[in-house]
Amino acid sequence: MSKIKMFRRLVSKRNISLRDKLILSLIFGLYGIIGTYTGIPIDGAIANSRVVGVFTGGLLGGPIVGVLAGVIAGLHRYLIDLGGFTSFSCALSTIVEGVMAGFLSKRIERSDQKLLFVLLSGMMAEFMQMAIILLTAKPFYKALDLVKVIGIPMIIANAIGITVFIAITDSIFKDIETAAAYQAQVALRIANRTLKYFRKGFNEKTAYETAKIIKSMTDVKAVAFTDTEKILAHVGLGEEHHLVGNPVITALTKDVLKKGKYKIANTKEEINCENNNCKLESAIIVPLKEKNKIIGCLKLYKDGENSITKVDVELALGLALLFSTQIELSKLDYQSELLAKAELKALQAQINPHFLFNAINTIVSLIRTQPDNARRLLIHLGNYFRKNLQQNTEEVNIHKEIEHINSYVEIEKARFGDNLRIIYDIPEDVDCLLPPLLLQPIVENAIKHGVLEKIEGGTVEILAIDSDNETKIMVKDDGVGMSKELIESLLLGKIESDSIGLINVNNRLKNKYGEKYGLDIESEKDKGTTVTIRIPKKTKRGQRRNVA
Repeated sequence: MSKIKMFRRLVSKRNISLRDKLILSLIFGLYGIIGTYTGIPIDGAIANSRVVGVFTGGLLGGPIVGVLAGVIAGLHRYLIDLGGFTSFSCALSTIVEGVMAGFLSKRIERSDQKLLFVLLSGMMAEFMQMAIILLTAKPFYKALDLVKVIGIPMIIANAIGITVFIAITDSIFKDIETAAAYQAQVALRIANRTLKYFRKGFNEKTAYETAKIIKSMTDVKAVAFTDTEKILAHVGLGEEHHLVGNPVITALTKDVLKKGKYKIANTKEEINCENNNCKLESAIIVPLKEKNKIIGCLKLYKDGENSITKVDVELALGLALLFSTQIELSKLDYQSELLAKAELKALQAQINPHFLFNAINTIVSLIRTQPDNARRLLIHLGNYFRKNLQQNTEEVNIHKEIEHINSYVEIEKARFGDNLRIIYDIPEDVDCLLPPLLLQPIVENAIKHGVLEKIEGGTVEILAIDSDNETKIMVKDDGVGMSKELIESLLLGKIESDSIGLINVNNRLKNKYGEKYGLDIESEKDKGTTVTIRIPKKTKRGQRRNVA
């Protein structure tokens, strides 16, 4: 029986359902009945091995299985006319032994000497049976004579039988542990094959490719990924109606996304698919996280009820952990890539021959007439180059970022004179750390494509507003403004050249702080543009506060 798939699955499951317990109760109850029929008649009674099935059932399945298996085997002994004066005593002792085994089931797992514990427990159970026979069987002298004959043989033989049965089931767990080790290797091979996908981000394309690999390398019937709102991929059974882009609607998945704890669906009803013909009948749903933030979930499906085993659970948890790490690494890679592009873009912009030519010409024109001003601009130009080349940290203080912008602004003001006016409103007590080179593209855009597009020029205002949860930084100009269509094109990258600055800033903000922290651009034709950045505060533990 230890080789039968259903039995192996039942005794290896982490969470045994009521249905499983009823099946196990029936199996071990039948073992008890077999023990009765294979007993040896002695002096009007039966020396038997009925306790082996009942007691083992209780040890493996817990109190419910122990009690029900005892009732099945005990009532059979009492109700079926097998003769003997111990019918009631044997029935009662069988039920009591089942109860005893059920309550010992938790202790057996904590025992360092498991088989010795089982052997001694089995002997105690048979001692108890002999005591019940002596107390309830009539006449007493016949009960005493019977116990003298069968007591020691039944105590020893049945205790050994129970121990052997448990040893056989232990071999099942060892087989499963071997399978789990193999599954761990499978998980690593899956992670190795999927690394190139999730290192590119967590989206429909990468989720689909990863789901295909998992499906091909495991015995699950379907694999699915979701983000926090919709299905990203579904491969295998049910893919004709579990469609990509459909919203997450099942209560079980929503609960996983909300609480961050994995869930097991043992029945079709628990999966709760809207398609009545869906063949998926059990599943494990595991959350995917990025820096403790839930970003989606992984689902492994099977086509039979109660089919999720310990091995499946460990595989799903291992894959989810590996995928979460890969996704987090992809974000770090993307941040590094964006920062490198930002640094390169800023450096290229400043060493552009036109910029250098204009800056140097401006300074040359001032050397004779305004030498102090020329010296001041040379210092600004030097500072600007130096800070561009030194921006290799993850975050900088807002006041340092403003100093960097001011060097650029002073050179531009020297060129355009009164046509360009800059107002700073950055309170000294503003406490804000932000990614480097974040504000410069926005200020540059406001100057070049905002106020300087007007003949009379205009004003650019840079202000910061601090609160408990975030710092709001705004760059306002009274320039020519933009249409909504142009703003959308800029952020989507549909316009070449200078627009890459805004695209980069927008992507860096979203990637670092979340989708809701992208650039907020408000503009009106001929009236000006306001670009707003929100930087969440860090908690005492160094994590960012997310603000709705």
